Amino acid sequence: MKKILTFFLMGTTFFAANAQTNQSNPLLKPWTGPYGGVPAFNEYKVADFKPAIEFAIQEKLNEVEAIANNPKAPTFDNTIAALERSGETMDRIATVYGIYRSNLSSPEFNVVDREMSPKFSEFSDKINQNKKLFTRIETLYNSKDSKKLTSEQQRLIWLYYTNFVRQGAKLNDADKAKVAAINKQLATLFTTFSQNLLAEEHNQYVALKTESDFEGLPLEVKNAAIAEAKERKLDVMGCIANTRSSIEPFLTFSTRRDLREKAFDIFVKRGDNGNANDNNSTLVTILELRTQKANILGFKTFAHWSLSNKMAKDPQKTLDLMLSVWEPAVGKVNQDVAEMQKIVDAEGGKFKIAPWDYRFYAEKVRKAKYDLDQNEVKPYLQLEKLREGMFWVAGELFNLQFKQITNVPVYHPDVRVWEVSNKLTGKAVGLWYFDPYARAGKRSGAWMNAYRNQERMDKEVLTIVSNNCNFIKGATDEPILISWEDASTLFHEFGHALHGLCSNVTYPSLAGTSVARDYVEFPSQLLEHWLGTPEVLNKFALHYKTGEPLPKAMVDRIERAGTFGEGFSTVETISSSLVDMKLHLETKKIDPKKFEKETLDALHMPSEIVMRHRIPQFGHIFSSDGYAAGYYSYLWADVINADAWEAFLEGKGAYDKAVAKKLYDNVFSVGNTIDQEKAYENFRGRAPKSDALMRARNFPITAKK
Repeated sequence: MKKILTFFLMGTTFFAANAQTNQSNPLLKPWTGPYGGVPAFNEYKVADFKPAIEFAIQEKLNEVEAIANNPKAPTFDNTIAALERSGETMDRIATVYGIYRSNLSSPEFNVVDREMSPKFSEFSDKINQNKKLFTRIETLYNSKDSKKLTSEQQRLIWLYYTNFVRQGAKLNDADKAKVAAINKQLATLFTTFSQNLLAEEHNQYVALKTESDFEGLPLEVKNAAIAEAKERKLDVMGCIANTRSSIEPFLTFSTRRDLREKAFDIFVKRGDNGNANDNNSTLVTILELRTQKANILGFKTFAHWSLSNKMAKDPQKTLDLMLSVWEPAVGKVNQDVAEMQKIVDAEGGKFKIAPWDYRFYAEKVRKAKYDLDQNEVKPYLQLEKLREGMFWVAGELFNLQFKQITNVPVYHPDVRVWEVSNKLTGKAVGLWYFDPYARAGKRSGAWMNAYRNQERMDKEVLTIVSNNCNFIKGATDEPILISWEDASTLFHEFGHALHGLCSNVTYPSLAGTSVARDYVEFPSQLLEHWLGTPEVLNKFALHYKTGEPLPKAMVDRIERAGTFGEGFSTVETISSSLVDMKLHLETKKIDPKKFEKETLDALHMPSEIVMRHRIPQFGHIFSSDGYAAGYYSYLWADVINADAWEAFLEGKGAYDKAVAKKLYDNVFSVGNTIDQEKAYENFRGRAPKSDALMRARNFPITAKK
């Protein structure tokens, strides 16, 4: 009651003027219902966002002012814990706002997004640059008495202090104003970049006009293309949407080289077409502003600023790691391309393998070399059966069980919800929302979100997490069949979800996936390994017609072909990672096309492959600061992942209960309550060794001098 009274005294005019509107705005209401409350998706409207956000911003600022101006000496409870408790309304609204932004984008929402993005930035800066608040945090950070607190409380003080410093809390007023102005500009540019990319993905497609245009396509890919054309109300037989889930199967199986080139072309030129959605000038401005911001904050480059709170710390360490893997990966690609070229020549193709040929001929080599045809495997990879397989793995490793529920609202009919509980105690630990299908207004790719973090500051709060994918529905009377690569992605994102669901901490800012960016991908990459275990394949890789499990002979062939294509995927990803890092080490204005070409030429990038994300479509690094100078994180985390997997192999195998418990105790449950290097050492008994990654990818291991 005291806190509410303080807010109203400090913001009486604002609150009174908006009282009537706020009473009826569903976004401002606490989440109600089971499981400690859930989002009321059935009540929200786009028109509610602006007034709700404006109210919540003011409410949070009032709360922060009350903390900052507390006349009592700073303590953990009246400063840090008070900050943890503040902004509940803002947190709820930001969650729903993010869901709309990623899953329900529309022209109406985009208008709101463009207006609100800079306001969010301005709001954050007002908190980060609050002198009185930072003085209280700094006092606690430097206090000897803080050593008497629990290790988790000390970690939380450290987190607040370092985050405030990174955002400019120690700057003078003039420089703070400069950083705030830059952040506001960046927020607008991030939104522009994202909306341009989404427009390119949804406005472009490859039309399939005749039966011959479908040549080579498996039935489920053909059905998906037909369904996509119907969904778009196009007067053609089918179409290939400009998303990875649609483009990559087409590039893998279509025998029409001319159409493969068209599909490849629209995909790699997203954001780079010289039209209203061109992202080149936007990203150049983003880079310039980032450099300015880093310099003001006392860093040589944005890359140095970005890595200041990561495990890697130093950009050179990331470059060294990437380049150590680059050469063997390129060597593997050259070997694979030579085998592909032999097939082209034998068929009288009279052309050199081009990027739109790579997947198609790699599939032929896979079939010839390992007697493994993806079209033979795919009928066994039913989306829903694999989902059941993920649940089973979570039960075996972490004692989790899943029960589908229908008593909570969802934001789209495609979304389903499961209650997650501990199967030994029956105690609920959270909810898992699943949104698997592509649709207009949904960004491409796959991801995990935490709608609410686990915590127990004042009471037990259950986490709510989601997994979102872009699988193509296809015919309504057929199960969704997915590729092995998509199945790996499914398990990967579920790994992020488990990282959230297993969280067992006190404070929400330290919960679940709130860890260093170059560590957060480790648990998710690790979970991919369980897809290929015989236990999962035998129980859940069932033929969609016969119900028979994947034959052992095919499982053996999958295992033998396990590292096939690692050269391609490694080069595709590391090229993007290297370009990202070099972009953010550069301090001069760049020409994106020239920079991309010169950087890749210097690396001797194989001409048969392009970056996984070309610069004008690199949403990871230009739709926010999240992965900027941080795309290397996937490789960094994969070193840890490969080393961790060997812990299971050195034990009793993939389902070794003792190793799984150590993994839960030291990785999945601890969030950011402990330094991640120390957490991993607690699990493994030592630091990770990069040799494990080279073994996992079947690359040669260079002897250390």
